[in-house]
Amino acid sequence: MNPRNVKILDQIRTEALVRGIPEPDVERWMELVRPSALLTLDGDGPVVGRFGGPIMLPADVETQQYPLVATFDCAALPREATDLPLPSDGRLLFFGYPEEHGMGEVVYVPEGAAVVERELDPESYPACSEDFAENHDEFPQGDIHLTIDVSLPFVGTVGAPPPVYLVPMPGHPHAEALAEVWADQWGGAALVLGGYGTDCNGSDATEIAVLCAAAEAKAQRWPGGGTPSSDAGDWVLLLEFNVYRSGGGAAIFWVIQREDLIAQRFDRTQVLVDWNP
Repeated sequence: MNPRNVKILDQIRTEALVRGIPEPDVERWMELVRPSALLTLDGDGPVVGRFGGPIMLPADVETQQYPLVATFDCAALPREATDLPLPSDGRLLFFGYPEEHGMGEVVYVPEGAAVVERELDPESYPACSEDFAENHDEFPQGDIHLTIDVSLPFVGTVGAPPPVYLVPMPGHPHAEALAEVWADQWGGAALVLGGYGTDCNGSDATEIAVLCAAAEAKAQRWPGGGTPSSDAGDWVLLLEFNVYRSGGGAAIFWVIQREDLIAQRFDRTQVLVDWNP
Protein backbone atom coordinates (compact mmCIF):
# COMPACT_ATOMS: atom_id res chain seq x y z
CA MET A 1 0.00 0.00 0.00
CA ASN A 2 1.38 3.41 -0.92
CA PRO A 3 2.28 6.03 1.76
CA ARG A 4 -0.71 8.21 0.83
CA ASN A 5 -3.21 5.47 1.65
CA VAL A 6 -1.36 4.33 4.77
CA LYS A 7 -1.67 7.92 6.02
CA ILE A 8 -5.39 8.02 5.21
CA LEU A 9 -6.08 4.80 7.11
CA ASP A 10 -3.98 5.96 10.06
CA GLN A 11 -6.04 9.16 10.19
CA ILE A 12 -9.26 7.15 10.17
CA ARG A 13 -8.04 4.93 13.02
CA THR A 14 -6.95 7.93 15.05
CA GLU A 15 -10.20 9.84 14.53
CA ALA A 16 -12.33 6.79 15.33
CA LEU A 17 -10.46 6.26 18.61
CA VAL A 18 -10.82 9.97 19.45
CA ARG A 19 -14.59 9.58 19.03
CA GLY A 20 -14.56 6.82 21.63
CA ILE A 21 -15.02 3.81 19.35
CA PRO A 22 -13.38 0.74 20.95
CA GLU A 23 -10.13 -0.26 19.26
CA PRO A 24 -11.21 -3.88 18.51
CA ASP A 25 -14.27 -2.53 16.66
CA VAL A 26 -12.12 -0.05 14.75
CA GLU A 27 -9.71 -2.78 13.64
CA ARG A 28 -12.55 -5.09 12.64
CA TRP A 29 -13.97 -2.27 10.50
CA MET A 30 -10.60 -1.69 8.86
CA GLU A 31 -10.68 -5.27 7.60
CA LEU A 32 -13.36 -4.06 5.16
CA VAL A 33 -10.91 -1.75 3.34
CA ARG A 34 -10.92 -2.26 -0.42
CA PRO A 35 -8.72 -0.67 -3.09
CA SER A 36 -10.35 1.74 -5.52
CA ALA A 37 -9.25 4.27 -8.13
CA LEU A 38 -10.01 7.98 -8.06
CA LEU A 39 -10.22 9.32 -11.60
CA THR A 40 -9.84 13.05 -12.17
CA LEU A 41 -8.94 15.61 -14.82
CA ASP A 42 -5.96 16.83 -12.81
CA GLY A 43 -3.37 15.08 -10.67
CA ASP A 44 0.03 13.62 -11.37
CA GLY A 45 -1.08 10.01 -11.73
CA PRO A 46 -0.92 8.08 -14.99
CA VAL A 47 -3.42 8.75 -17.79
CA VAL A 48 -5.74 5.73 -18.03
CA GLY A 49 -8.46 7.01 -20.33
CA ARG A 50 -10.52 10.01 -21.31
CA PHE A 51 -13.64 11.82 -20.21
CA GLY A 52 -15.91 12.37 -23.20
CA GLY A 53 -15.29 11.54 -26.84
CA PRO A 54 -14.38 10.44 -29.36
CA ILE A 55 -16.77 7.48 -29.48
CA MET A 56 -14.91 4.59 -31.12
CA LEU A 57 -16.95 1.41 -31.56
CA PRO A 58 -16.89 -1.64 -33.85
CA ALA A 59 -19.16 -1.30 -36.87
CA ASP A 60 -21.47 -4.09 -35.68
CA VAL A 61 -22.14 -2.41 -32.29
CA GLU A 62 -25.32 -0.34 -32.23
CA THR A 63 -25.15 3.39 -31.55
CA GLN A 64 -25.64 3.85 -27.81
CA GLN A 65 -28.73 5.56 -26.43
CA TYR A 66 -26.90 7.78 -23.93
CA PRO A 67 -23.89 10.13 -24.03
CA LEU A 68 -20.38 8.84 -23.47
CA VAL A 69 -19.08 9.52 -19.97
CA ALA A 70 -15.62 8.00 -20.22
CA THR A 71 -13.39 5.52 -22.05
CA PHE A 72 -10.77 3.46 -20.20
CA ASP A 73 -7.67 1.77 -21.55
CA CYS A 74 -7.74 -1.47 -19.54
CA ALA A 75 -4.05 -2.16 -20.11
CA ALA A 76 -3.20 1.21 -18.51
CA LEU A 77 -5.10 0.42 -15.30
CA PRO A 78 -2.71 -1.00 -12.67
CA ARG A 79 -3.92 -4.36 -11.35
CA GLU A 80 -3.52 -3.14 -7.75
CA ALA A 81 -5.79 -0.13 -8.33
CA THR A 82 -8.92 -2.21 -7.61
CA ASP A 83 -9.90 -5.75 -6.65
CA LEU A 84 -12.08 -6.04 -9.76
CA PRO A 85 -11.39 -8.76 -12.36
CA LEU A 86 -11.21 -6.24 -15.21
CA PRO A 87 -10.13 -7.16 -18.74
CA SER A 88 -6.35 -7.04 -19.09
CA ASP A 89 -6.51 -5.06 -22.33
CA GLY A 90 -8.99 -3.47 -24.70
CA ARG A 91 -11.23 -0.52 -23.84
CA LEU A 92 -14.29 -0.02 -21.67
CA LEU A 93 -16.77 2.68 -22.68
CA PHE A 94 -19.28 3.91 -20.11
CA PHE A 95 -22.44 5.65 -21.32
CA GLY A 96 -24.95 7.33 -19.03
CA TYR A 97 -27.59 10.03 -18.66
CA PRO A 98 -27.83 11.64 -15.18
CA GLU A 99 -31.51 12.45 -14.88
CA GLU A 100 -34.29 11.24 -12.60
CA HIS A 101 -35.11 8.39 -14.98
CA GLY A 102 -31.66 8.20 -16.52
CA MET A 103 -29.93 4.99 -17.46
CA GLY A 104 -26.74 3.87 -19.15
CA GLU A 105 -24.70 1.11 -20.74
CA VAL A 106 -21.20 -0.37 -20.83
CA VAL A 107 -19.46 -1.51 -23.99
CA TYR A 108 -16.23 -3.50 -24.06
CA VAL A 109 -14.06 -3.21 -27.18
CA PRO A 110 -11.38 -5.95 -27.34
CA GLU A 111 -7.80 -5.01 -28.14
CA GLY A 112 -7.19 -4.91 -31.89
CA ALA A 113 -10.88 -4.72 -32.85
CA ALA A 114 -11.61 -2.53 -35.88
CA VAL A 115 -13.56 0.56 -34.82
CA VAL A 116 -15.28 3.51 -36.47
CA GLU A 117 -15.96 6.91 -34.94
CA ARG A 118 -19.59 7.68 -34.08
CA GLU A 119 -21.36 11.04 -33.90
CA LEU A 120 -20.82 12.87 -30.62
CA ASP A 121 -23.60 15.47 -31.07
CA PRO A 122 -26.25 14.70 -28.44
CA GLU A 123 -28.98 15.66 -30.93
CA SER A 124 -28.29 12.34 -32.62
CA TYR A 125 -29.49 10.38 -29.58
CA PRO A 126 -33.06 9.02 -29.47
CA ALA A 127 -33.18 10.11 -25.80
CA CYS A 128 -32.84 13.72 -26.95
CA SER A 129 -34.81 16.35 -25.02
CA GLU A 130 -34.65 20.14 -24.67
CA ASP A 131 -32.02 20.08 -21.93
CA PHE A 132 -30.08 17.09 -23.28
CA ALA A 133 -27.36 19.15 -24.97
CA GLU A 134 -26.94 21.41 -21.91
CA ASN A 135 -26.69 18.34 -19.68
CA HIS A 136 -24.09 16.72 -21.92
CA ASP A 137 -22.00 19.91 -22.15
CA GLU A 138 -21.52 19.87 -18.37
CA PHE A 139 -19.78 16.49 -18.41
CA PRO A 140 -16.01 16.63 -17.78
CA GLN A 141 -13.83 16.55 -20.90
CA GLY A 142 -10.16 15.58 -21.13
CA ASP A 143 -7.62 13.00 -20.00
CA ILE A 144 -8.37 10.86 -16.96
CA HIS A 145 -5.62 10.70 -14.33
CA LEU A 146 -5.61 7.84 -11.83
CA THR A 147 -4.93 7.96 -8.10
CA ILE A 148 -4.89 4.64 -6.26
CA ASP A 149 -7.16 5.07 -3.26
CA VAL A 150 -8.84 3.09 -0.49
CA SER A 151 -12.54 2.58 0.14
CA LEU A 152 -14.76 1.78 3.13
CA PRO A 153 -18.56 1.48 3.41
CA PHE A 154 -20.47 4.73 3.73
CA VAL A 155 -23.60 3.17 5.28
CA GLY A 156 -25.56 6.30 4.47
CA THR A 157 -25.80 9.55 2.54
CA VAL A 158 -22.76 11.80 2.26
CA GLY A 159 -23.59 15.49 2.25
CA ALA A 160 -23.66 18.58 4.39
CA PRO A 161 -25.10 17.77 6.83
CA PRO A 162 -25.07 14.00 6.09
CA PRO A 163 -28.32 12.25 7.07
CA VAL A 164 -27.40 8.63 7.73
CA TYR A 165 -29.71 5.84 6.60
CA LEU A 166 -28.62 2.93 8.77
CA VAL A 167 -27.79 -0.31 7.01
CA PRO A 168 -27.25 -3.30 9.32
CA MET A 169 -23.61 -4.39 9.31
CA PRO A 170 -23.26 -7.73 11.13
CA GLY A 171 -20.39 -7.66 13.60
CA HIS A 172 -20.03 -3.89 13.43
CA PRO A 173 -22.06 -2.29 16.25
CA HIS A 174 -20.43 1.11 15.63
CA ALA A 175 -21.03 1.10 11.86
CA GLU A 176 -22.84 4.46 11.89
CA ALA A 177 -20.04 6.27 13.72
CA LEU A 178 -17.32 4.57 11.68
CA ALA A 179 -19.08 5.45 8.43
CA GLU A 180 -19.24 9.07 9.53
CA VAL A 181 -15.48 9.05 10.18
CA TRP A 182 -14.90 7.70 6.66
CA ALA A 183 -17.29 10.23 5.10
CA ASP A 184 -15.41 13.06 6.82
CA GLN A 185 -12.08 11.77 5.45
CA TRP A 186 -13.12 10.87 1.91
CA GLY A 187 -12.10 13.46 -0.64
CA GLY A 188 -14.33 12.33 -3.49
CA ALA A 189 -13.86 12.41 -7.24
CA ALA A 190 -15.89 12.76 -10.42
CA LEU A 191 -15.24 9.09 -11.22
CA VAL A 192 -14.48 6.22 -8.84
CA LEU A 193 -13.59 2.77 -10.15
CA GLY A 194 -14.29 -0.09 -7.74
CA GLY A 195 -14.61 0.13 -3.97
CA TYR A 196 -17.90 0.61 -2.13
CA GLY A 197 -19.06 3.88 -3.64
CA THR A 198 -21.36 6.37 -1.99
CA ASP A 199 -24.99 5.43 -1.41
CA CYS A 200 -27.72 5.31 -4.04
CA ASN A 201 -31.04 6.72 -2.84
CA GLY A 202 -30.11 5.85 0.75
CA SER A 203 -29.03 2.28 0.03
CA ASP A 204 -26.02 0.37 -1.21
CA ALA A 205 -25.95 0.33 -5.03
CA THR A 206 -25.28 -3.42 -5.14
CA GLU A 207 -28.43 -4.13 -3.11
CA ILE A 208 -30.55 -2.07 -5.50
CA ALA A 209 -28.90 -3.79 -8.47
CA VAL A 210 -30.02 -7.17 -7.11
CA LEU A 211 -33.66 -5.99 -7.09
CA CYS A 212 -33.41 -4.46 -10.58
CA ALA A 213 -31.84 -7.61 -12.03
CA ALA A 214 -34.52 -9.79 -10.42
CA ALA A 215 -37.21 -7.61 -11.99
CA GLU A 216 -35.55 -7.92 -15.41
CA ALA A 217 -35.32 -11.69 -15.06
CA LYS A 218 -38.98 -11.90 -14.05
CA ALA A 219 -39.91 -9.87 -17.13
CA GLN A 220 -37.70 -12.18 -19.20
CA ARG A 221 -35.40 -9.32 -20.13
CA TRP A 222 -32.29 -10.74 -18.44
CA PRO A 223 -29.68 -11.10 -21.24
CA GLY A 224 -28.84 -14.71 -21.97
CA GLY A 225 -31.56 -16.10 -19.71
CA GLY A 226 -30.92 -17.76 -16.39
CA THR A 227 -31.37 -16.11 -13.01
CA PRO A 228 -29.21 -13.33 -11.55
CA SER A 229 -27.84 -13.78 -8.05
CA SER A 230 -29.98 -12.51 -5.18
CA ASP A 231 -26.88 -12.09 -2.96
CA ALA A 232 -25.52 -8.54 -3.01
CA GLY A 233 -22.12 -10.01 -2.12
CA ASP A 234 -21.95 -11.48 -5.63
CA TRP A 235 -22.20 -8.00 -7.16
CA VAL A 236 -19.54 -5.30 -7.41
CA LEU A 237 -19.56 -1.61 -8.10
CA LEU A 238 -17.80 -1.17 -11.41
CA LEU A 239 -17.89 2.63 -11.67
CA GLU A 240 -19.52 5.65 -10.01
CA PHE A 241 -19.83 8.99 -11.81
CA ASN A 242 -20.68 12.14 -9.86
CA VAL A 243 -21.76 15.09 -11.95
CA TYR A 244 -22.82 18.48 -10.59
CA ARG A 245 -24.98 20.50 -12.93
CA SER A 246 -26.74 23.84 -12.88
CA GLY A 247 -30.05 22.02 -12.33
CA GLY A 248 -28.76 19.75 -9.57
CA GLY A 249 -26.43 16.84 -9.00
CA ALA A 250 -26.55 13.17 -9.86
CA ALA A 251 -24.59 10.00 -9.39
CA ILE A 252 -24.58 7.13 -11.89
CA PHE A 253 -23.62 3.65 -10.68
CA TRP A 254 -22.64 0.82 -13.02
CA VAL A 255 -22.99 -2.44 -11.04
CA ILE A 256 -22.29 -5.97 -12.27
CA GLN A 257 -22.08 -9.52 -10.97
CA ARG A 258 -18.47 -10.51 -10.40
CA GLU A 259 -18.91 -13.65 -12.51
CA ASP A 260 -20.30 -11.56 -15.38
CA LEU A 261 -17.34 -9.20 -15.12
CA ILE A 262 -14.99 -12.17 -15.39
CA ALA A 263 -16.97 -13.48 -18.39
CA GLN A 264 -17.08 -9.95 -19.90
CA ARG A 265 -20.90 -10.04 -19.99
CA PHE A 266 -21.22 -6.27 -19.82
CA ASP A 267 -24.71 -6.45 -21.30
CA ARG A 268 -25.80 -7.60 -17.82
CA THR A 269 -24.58 -4.42 -16.12
CA GLN A 270 -27.21 -2.71 -13.98
CA VAL A 271 -27.09 1.09 -14.24
CA LEU A 272 -28.61 3.13 -11.41
CA VAL A 273 -29.06 6.91 -11.18
CA ASP A 274 -29.36 8.85 -7.92
CA TRP A 275 -30.77 12.22 -9.04
CA ASN A 276 -30.76 15.19 -6.64
CA PRO A 277 -32.40 18.26 -8.23
